[in-house]
Amino acid sequence: MYALYFILVTIICCVMMSTTVANEMKARIPFYEQMCKGIQAGEMCEKLVGYSAVYKVCFGMACFFFFFCLFTIKINNSKSCRAYIHNGFWFIKLLLLAAMCSGAFFIPDQDTFLNAWRYVGATGGFLFIAIQLILLVEFAHKWNKNWTAGANHKQMWNGLLALVTLVLYSVAVAALVLMALFYTRSEGCMYNKVLIGVNGGLCLFVSLVAISPCVQNRQPHSGLLQSGVISCYVMYLTFSALSSKPPETILDENNQNITICVPEFSQGLHGDENLVTGLGTTILFGCILYSCLTSTTRASSEALRGIYAAPETEVARCCFCCVPDGDADAEEHTEKRGGQTVIYDEKKGTVYSYAYFHFVFFLASLYVMMTVTHWFHYESAQIEKFFTGTWSIFWIKMVSCWVCVFLYLWTLIAPLCCPTRQFSV
Repeated sequence: MYALYFILVTIICCVMMSTTVANEMKARIPFYEQMCKGIQAGEMCEKLVGYSAVYKVCFGMACFFFFFCLFTIKINNSKSCRAYIHNGFWFIKLLLLAAMCSGAFFIPDQDTFLNAWRYVGATGGFLFIAIQLILLVEFAHKWNKNWTAGANHKQMWNGLLALVTLVLYSVAVAALVLMALFYTRSEGCMYNKVLIGVNGGLCLFVSLVAISPCVQNRQPHSGLLQSGVISCYVMYLTFSALSSKPPETILDENNQNITICVPEFSQGLHGDENLVTGLGTTILFGCILYSCLTSTTRASSEALRGIYAAPETEVARCCFCCVPDGDADAEEHTEKRGGQTVIYDEKKGTVYSYAYFHFVFFLASLYVMMTVTHWFHYESAQIEKFFTGTWSIFWIKMVSCWVCVFLYLWTLIAPLCCPTRQFSV
């Protein structure tokens, strides 16, 4: 239900940033101008569209999730009064969310609010990206540790490890080669050449560090599978950043501007901008929603605090993110209601952290706000030009790429830098 609320507000934000929707409403809704004046939204409802409207709506959604984050702190039992409020009263919560989003339009001194809220949104958006990068590194380590535990009993897991590692590196190398072919040329494209070379070199560097003897002595579970996952993600971010870079133009022999440093076939892909934007926006926010839901489990919240399962308790399985049948403790209370098995595993607290759940959605609200409004190019932002290249988006993705490499590298060298501390990844 919280995810549905999030999706609903996100759709409203996209509509507010769409000039196509605004023009259609003006053309098709009778008495449109009178209606706008009646609700005091301006002559043509200009107060309900554009980046300022998105800031206000996302302010209301962020306040909604932040309020519940504070409200659900230290809930250790799913049968407490506060837990019942967290898990129910959906219509009242919908009214509360609508009131908060609407109330943001009546905040006095709008200019000061928008300027201050922009920096809050940028900070929260960067923090949301950082959490996802930490969980990606944790995912890579968890995958390798789980399958390595299986290799101690069955050689099949060794074969799977080798096969998946080979596939990951093949994908990363293929991506590097294709970007070098399509995003560079003999003249110009210096940014692309340098960044592709640097990021490819970083992937090679972390792969060598992962299998170096000094790291292997302190972390026997370190291997090429994790660095393969990180390399693929780095290549994806590099591709995404290069696709988001403003196009470069040069004069050809006929003194006409031509676009360089982008694949020739990509220029034809933007023929139907509405289709491309709609499909791309759906995929992007699907990924954001998936990140929110997967980063609010007990395992992920413990991973952010550096708590991991002991290697001897690992049971190797292909779907290692899911709890296998039979792992539930005998002391856990199990009930069946309406054909559904409900497990109350609350020896360590609730099945997931309610406060952390709402905090991640709070950060995701800020990330959506900044993404929809093109981060620091908000004044010219339109949802129809969602994939138009801007330097701010380019550098955000590129820096995210380097932060991901740094986080993974730190998990490898931290035991060497701090030998007196215990690390388990």
